[in-house]
Amino acid sequence: MRVLGIETSCDETGIALFDSEQGLLADALFSQVEMHIEHGGVVPELASRDHVRRLLPLVDQVLAEADLSARDVDAIAYTAGPGLVGALMVGAATAHGLAWAWQVPVLGVHHMEGHLLAPMLEEERPEFPFAALLVSGGHTQLVAVHALGHYELLGESVDDAAGEAFDKAARMLSLPYPGGPHIARLAEQGNPDRFRFPRPMTDRPGLDFSFSGLKTHTLTTIRALEAQNALDDQTRADVARAFEDAVADTLVIKCRRALDQTGLKRLVVAGGVSANQRLRQRLDAALEKRGARAFYPRGRFCTDNGAMIAYVGTQRLMAGERDGQAMLATPRWPLSELTPPARRQD
Repeated sequence: MRVLGIETSCDETGIALFDSEQGLLADALFSQVEMHIEHGGVVPELASRDHVRRLLPLVDQVLAEADLSARDVDAIAYTAGPGLVGALMVGAATAHGLAWAWQVPVLGVHHMEGHLLAPMLEEERPEFPFAALLVSGGHTQLVAVHALGHYELLGESVDDAAGEAFDKAARMLSLPYPGGPHIARLAEQGNPDRFRFPRPMTDRPGLDFSFSGLKTHTLTTIRALEAQNALDDQTRADVARAFEDAVADTLVIKCRRALDQTGLKRLVVAGGVSANQRLRQRLDAALEKRGARAFYPRGRFCTDNGAMIAYVGTQRLMAGERDGQAMLATPRWPLSELTPPARRQD
């Protein structure tokens, strides 16, 4: 089965074509980051309008790269949620319109399930069951993955997601949006011994996260340095390093606990923050000591992309799931509400 995947949950337009036998045939992505930088974050209306402009040209591009035509597409999968409602509606309307025109089935899938299974696009894939850390601008969750659609929430952020905390810390340091990559680059020049920021909620049991206290500590530190006229370039790098170390260590500690609690030896790490190299290095070192292993998507599949949607859609479409006549756009959709593949009715 060849499935066209459409991703429009936020500020990236992703299209991909996945073949159940040959794997990923082609994918394309347009990021709106440059458009949103001047606003310091995503403007939903601008995001929706840009998806309208980009979607069909990207579909044509992917089909051309795969040397295929619309007649070769067997089904369409699109992100139905969670995400920005306007952006989701653009993708859903496009998917249903193409499905009607091409006379193929269509299915709305869960954005975070796409991230969760993105490492399945790699040559070395994790086997079920495994634990997963979903860490992005909108989510920080630990999940036990027993099988496709069988997910158990172990812990999540009670306030800011890790990626959101990176963005806010970047603004404090006068760095551009999105904050994660800029913090990471600046932190490379930082002295890891100058500041030590708190590792929130690691001094108590449990697998939930909280990054609001770390954000406040960062702001307090920066304001104190500014009051002393001491926030020079090196000091900014030292603050960035302390912040990045604190987030990475917090995530590693919680992942270790999740593996200990579940007895699992495989950990999937996905979402935009999973591209952070310091996090990967510390996770790999910590898991090696436990005889465990982490699995990551390749760099371009850490952020939102059409390939992960095409993959998840293929698995569920092959099991018989279909949308009815109504298109789906669900801005709030807990991962815990998903079930193993089953035929979907109107």
